[in-house]
Amino acid sequence: MKIAYFINQYPAVSHSFIRREIAALEDRGVEVLRIALRVDEPNLADSADKQEVGKTRYILRISKVALLCVLARMLASSPIHFFGVLIRAIQIGITSERGALRHLAYFAEAVVLNRWMSKAGVKHVHAHFGTNSTTVAMLASMLGGVQYSFTVHGPEEFDKPAAIHLSEKIKRAKFVVAITSFCRSQLFRQVNTDQWSKIHIVHCGLDKLFLQQVAVKSQPAENTACPEENVFVCVGRLCEQKGQLLLIEAVRDVCQSGHKMKLILAGDGPMRLEIEQKISEYGLQDVVEITGWIGGEDVKRYLSCSKAMVLPSFAEGLPVVIMEALAMGRPVITTYIAGIPELVEDGKEGWMIPAGSRTHLADALHKAIEASPETCRQMGLSGQQKVAVRHDAEQESQRLAQHFAGALA
Repeated sequence: MKIAYFINQYPAVSHSFIRREIAALEDRGVEVLRIALRVDEPNLADSADKQEVGKTRYILRISKVALLCVLARMLASSPIHFFGVLIRAIQIGITSERGALRHLAYFAEAVVLNRWMSKAGVKHVHAHFGTNSTTVAMLASMLGGVQYSFTVHGPEEFDKPAAIHLSEKIKRAKFVVAITSFCRSQLFRQVNTDQWSKIHIVHCGLDKLFLQQVAVKSQPAENTACPEENVFVCVGRLCEQKGQLLLIEAVRDVCQSGHKMKLILAGDGPMRLEIEQKISEYGLQDVVEITGWIGGEDVKRYLSCSKAMVLPSFAEGLPVVIMEALAMGRPVITTYIAGIPELVEDGKEGWMIPAGSRTHLADALHKAIEASPETCRQMGLSGQQKVAVRHDAEQESQRLAQHFAGALA
């Protein structure tokens, strides 16, 4: 079986789950053609991501002459069809947030995607995220000869379903993947019940590098106990939806109450300067450290040295870093939003709090600081067991491969 994957930006520092998914499919004998628009190569910190660059074809790297040749070839082979899809792309663009001009670019990208798949003998393309990458995949399928599916993560797709024409994308797709039950429920809202049967849950998964640490058969590994120091790690892009500014405020409250702690913000992003200013304003330079983008091995190292992973997000799908922390035997502090409660139960795998509540966040940090090593160990073990059952990339790739096979049958 041969398929294509199409992503707006690949590889990317925050999209290791896509790389794992592709690797797990290839381990099952599925041949995967990787196609993306671009890559943010300077920010790649993981060696596995860097290796993926050489395996991926990038549409935006082709010359203008080559692009014009591809467009001319498609126009000559089927002019009526060519203009029909072009007009539909413009219509979608007029009612979208990106505009008609941007959708003309999506149309050109779709022509290239269709051409490359045709030359490679690939009939099915799978996109990640229901935004512009799926728009390109849908237009490529409308040009003929290929079909598509896509994975929805949220929250962006659910913030603006009409603007991205989510319902049309679902109707035209061979199938749609939701990463959680909550995600599937939001997709159900966009289409009639006759479309529900094509929407399937396939969880994001962890590979053996994480799951081999799961201690479910005997006594837990030593690293599932709490470290002596109160070190907390927040892994993720520094942006509004992750709640790092609220976390800084909660950390100040904890420190003012007399507790000593250390917070490591592992990541980078558009809000870094604002976060650094808040750290300076509160005098927390010796308490909070920002690492910038780091690779997978560094993420594991920071998690293994932490008492808990904290992610006070305001909007999410289901963060892969929560799975990684639990697989490392670490409790988590996180929020009651989206698909997170499907994996984390308050008091069992960590501490759950209402999103946006500084008071509850500070209280959860207090509880984690005061938690005994045995409490942390039990939480870590519960998390390890749950992740091993629900988020094994090998098992999830089997489900996904079955959907691809059914679509191609």
